[in-house]
Amino acid sequence: MTQSWQASLERWKSAGLVDAATVERIQAFEASNEKPGQLRWPVLIAVGVGALMLGAGVLLFVAAHWDDLSPTGRFSLVLLMVAVFHVAGAFALSRFPALATALHGIGTISAGAGIFLSAQIFNLQEHWPGGIMLWALAAWLGWWLLRDWVQAALAGILTPAWLASEWIDAVGPYHASARWAFQGLLLLALTYLSALGASQQSSMRRALAWIAGICLLPLAVMCAVNDAWWPNGKIPLRLYLIGVPIALLGPLTLAWLLRGRDSWKNGVAAAWVLLASLLPDRPDPSHVLAQLAPYAWCGVGALGLIAWGLDERRRERINLGIAGFGLTILVFYFSEVMDKLGRSASLIGLGLLFLLLAWFLEKTRRQLVAHVGGAA
Repeated sequence: MTQSWQASLERWKSAGLVDAATVERIQAFEASNEKPGQLRWPVLIAVGVGALMLGAGVLLFVAAHWDDLSPTGRFSLVLLMVAVFHVAGAFALSRFPALATALHGIGTISAGAGIFLSAQIFNLQEHWPGGIMLWALAAWLGWWLLRDWVQAALAGILTPAWLASEWIDAVGPYHASARWAFQGLLLLALTYLSALGASQQSSMRRALAWIAGICLLPLAVMCAVNDAWWPNGKIPLRLYLIGVPIALLGPLTLAWLLRGRDSWKNGVAAAWVLLASLLPDRPDPSHVLAQLAPYAWCGVGALGLIAWGLDERRRERINLGIAGFGLTILVFYFSEVMDKLGRSASLIGLGLLFLLLAWFLEKTRRQLVAHVGGAA
């Protein structure tokens, strides 16, 4: 960012918009107001990549020597693996806070590996989602003690993963669909994405928005096609009475905590997700409307996300909505149109579709983003 405004400053100087004395005063002012503890992005990338490499190396070392260790040695190694990163993070906290955050994050990730390795050491045949629950509790404990964004992000990932795994495990004996797990995760991703606002830019909210940005489109695809991949067994009423309220009310409660009165828009998103449960599981090919219903549902959701981004002046929602709309059109072409054409015609149509989509969607996206930037 520093290089960006300096380059602009030089360009303005060359164009005669500002003189040399003004340029020097601006540079001196920015240099005097620069925070000494603020890290540059190469340092942050180095810390992040180094933390990932260190964690991966430790796990590979443990895996390579696992068979050579006794049960006592294995359990001692698991405890050491979890403790050493948190202890190192505590020592680095006052000297290099970013490194301390990374080390504590590795320690919490290692706690998950320690939980499942301990179950293997002692041959525990327990409810497998319980391991994810313990891992989520470790992340929540880390956030309560440290209050950093890495622990919050881990808790934000592991808690819904635990709830989804509980639902999948519960409906497994009935050979039923896991649709409600994916719909709950989709609504939660929309809640995470809406955590960022004009006056709400904390690192924790940014982490949640990044998680949502990565997961939103894959979850939407899973919700749209999930029942085509899973058996269509019947789920007992008691499971519905437990799972469905958690899938809908949990994200809405979090949205109210994060957004306050503006959470009514998340209620509209919840209604969109709830209507998805009324879509036919396996539509009859002879019914055109039933065949088009999943694509219409995805298209309406993409347009709603774009409108949401325009209303709250959030570019990431506009970008994701544009991407979702284009993906919906491509999937519709592959599923419903391409197999009805000849080989050459289908390829020509696909090429034209890609070109037209790239031109139209990018043009629309730039106009919407420019509108948001101008309004801001």
